[in-house]
Amino acid sequence: MINSSAFQGKTAAYYTLGCKLNFSETSTFGRVLQELGVRTAEKGEHADICLINTCSVTEVADRKCRQAIHRMVRQHPGAFVVVTGCYAQLEAEEVAAIEGVDLVLGSDEKAQLIQFLSENLDRSVEARTPYYIKKTKDIKSFAPSCSRGNRTRYFLKVQDGCDYFCTYCTIPYARGFSRNPTVASLVAQARAAAQEGGKEIVLTGVNIGDFGKSTGEHFIDLVKALDDVEGISRYRISSLEPDLLTDELITFCAESRAFMPHFHIPLQSGSDTVLKLMHRHYDAQLFADKIYKIKELMPDAFIGVDVMVGCRGETPECFEETYRFLDALDVTQLHVFPYSERPGTSALKIPYKVSDKEKKQRSKRLLDLSEAKTEAFYQRHIGQEAEVLFEKATRGRAMHGFTKNYIRVELSPRDADASLDNQLVSVQLGELTRDKQALKGII
Repeated sequence: MINSSAFQGKTAAYYTLGCKLNFSETSTFGRVLQELGVRTAEKGEHADICLINTCSVTEVADRKCRQAIHRMVRQHPGAFVVVTGCYAQLEAEEVAAIEGVDLVLGSDEKAQLIQFLSENLDRSVEARTPYYIKKTKDIKSFAPSCSRGNRTRYFLKVQDGCDYFCTYCTIPYARGFSRNPTVASLVAQARAAAQEGGKEIVLTGVNIGDFGKSTGEHFIDLVKALDDVEGISRYRISSLEPDLLTDELITFCAESRAFMPHFHIPLQSGSDTVLKLMHRHYDAQLFADKIYKIKELMPDAFIGVDVMVGCRGETPECFEETYRFLDALDVTQLHVFPYSERPGTSALKIPYKVSDKEKKQRSKRLLDLSEAKTEAFYQRHIGQEAEVLFEKATRGRAMHGFTKNYIRVELSPRDADASLDNQLVSVQLGELTRDKQALKGII
């Protein structure tokens, strides 16, 4: 039985690291707490509850998580501090040992948060004992999530977990095997978002193309059903494995009412030698074929690509192969991250190791390539008319929004107006902003 009175008049602060799935789950936590009477703390205001949703995709991510936890404890002395997410799942004891942490929740225990808070929130700091729930080997639960937090776009969690077990990755251990709710339940959540005034939904998950393992359905079934939801003008697919990005799905997105010409596809390496060492489920040619198919049907599609540099086994020759492959490919942006050794992964058995110095040099070369590709993509659209969904500006930043094909558009202070938040507005795309991260929008 939840003691709802324990939440009345309380404030909460949230901090999310990592992927859009984490953001979606944090937003849902916040929404539940808000319904119980908890207000989000203003900047600089002391919070009664702190929730940190962590990531563990790299060693750097682990370090950022620890730093974020220490910072939240320091900024909100005496607050009830909850840590959840992948780092909390993989290193529960380590997180629980951090001074000031009161509760560590693994992947299967997130539903217990509200009950635990209602029973312990009013305890004095001296009476609290750090508590964590040990990880389980078989993570089965699925926590529904469709929320926008303080943003304009909604994030709909359609899938969780992964069955791939790539040699460098710990996510299956942190998130469990692939699982999903029904198409019907997700359509119902999308309709609820539309009734709240939502216009754009981002589909999130760990390996969303694997949708259907739990229900016998398929990802294309979900996409077609969501496209029929009235009121939602735009959908974006956060990330799709290339071997699960079917020609049928590409064709449907090209012809659909609401699925945008915007794809995010993890490549990791353009070298077949490295892809085999990673135990990826495709080769470079299959990846290239998917890009060609998208561009054939949607020439102006934005395509983001994940690339890992410096993994074990990536010789200089293998990296050069990746660079040449990406240079020749019509993609828009590269999300580059250096390989990080993760305890318990089979990649540690691969003998060839890349130095940190070499990883940085390789990363810089790919980031420079990405910048050139993105700028060229933006330049091609200058002078065109485009429909932009605007988002409320964060403090100190220009009001911005995105076109259908994910070009960031910024408004001048003269044209910016809070009433434009969550509005689809036709603008003329002007020149690049000074930082080359957006085009100037002219209303």
